Amino acid sequence: MNRIITLDEFIIHRQKDFPYASGELTGLLRDIGVAAKIVNREVNKAGLVNILGVHGSENASGETVQKLDMYANDKLIDCLKNSGECCGIASEENDDFIEIPTVESKNAKYVVVFDPLDGSSNIDVNVSVGTIFGIYRRISDEKGPCKLEDFLQKGTELVAAGYVIYGTSTILVYSTGRGVNGFTLDPSIGEFCLSHRDIEIPDRGGYYSVNQGYYLKFDVEMRRYIDYCSDLNLRLRYIGSMVSDVHRILFQGGIFLYPNTRKYPQGKLRLLYECNPLSFIVEQAGGLAINCQLNRILDMEPKELHERTTIVIGSPKMVEEMKNFVERYTLPSYTTSNGVGEKTP
Repeated sequence: MNRIITLDEFIIHRQKDFPYASGELTGLLRDIGVAAKIVNREVNKAGLVNILGVHGSENASGETVQKLDMYANDKLIDCLKNSGECCGIASEENDDFIEIPTVESKNAKYVVVFDPLDGSSNIDVNVSVGTIFGIYRRISDEKGPCKLEDFLQKGTELVAAGYVIYGTSTILVYSTGRGVNGFTLDPSIGEFCLSHRDIEIPDRGGYYSVNQGYYLKFDVEMRRYIDYCSDLNLRLRYIGSMVSDVHRILFQGGIFLYPNTRKYPQGKLRLLYECNPLSFIVEQAGGLAINCQLNRILDMEPKELHERTTIVIGSPKMVEEMKNFVERYTLPSYTTSNGVGEKTP
């Protein structure tokens, strides 16, 4: 029988993998693990207490906030304040970043970005949801408060990223840039235990994931690609929780697409809180992540905290295939009288 390896033990043993191996990042990852356990407890009893339904407000992205969204957001913030390793937090649920005061004269070196509960609209019907996080080393002076520039870094600058999926079991998946590992929460001992070592995404898979209800609102080349997936008899799977859809593809292979629509011409998903961390994980597992302009997600330079983007992410051969397909079928553009380029219908 293999010896059980807990998340805390694994993080400490792998500390040498970190670019700055002085313990701060180790503490941050452990704080996130603790927050995930607390959120998991509340998710699992959501129907028994008054945390189902809407909160009655909108988040910074203009979306309706669920009660459990705010609970998860508050718990993550509370846990990240504890150790003093984090100087600032940016969340999908908050308009601006939150500065964390110095603890015990520490000069905190990291900032954390997160989506506290991705797919929260699924909570009321008991469908999988998750927490997504990314950690950056600050670029401002460590002796002063954090600044906006600390958060507006490319995904290539992430020092760690991961997600927690709350489903039939609760799994935490993370990477520090040295591969991807997964840990399943054992409720009998209250610990995340190593269950998926050195995760590698298959080169291709039998699934494609897209909100096909928006089919007629997609650009014509994207509609043609979706038709191509259907012609190949790929199985359509779409949960409405990006972290859940990407989790399946990470293990079973496939491709996830969230293109631009008429309502969201720049895309809908948030670059900082969703796309960068998940792209980091998928690339570390051997996959690819690009936007619908065929640029690498991790190379995008954020201009604002709640910037949106399109995304295509998943098995490397399928993403490359989609890229080639779009290049072949993209319609030419013309310039209108006001100088705006549009695609020829």
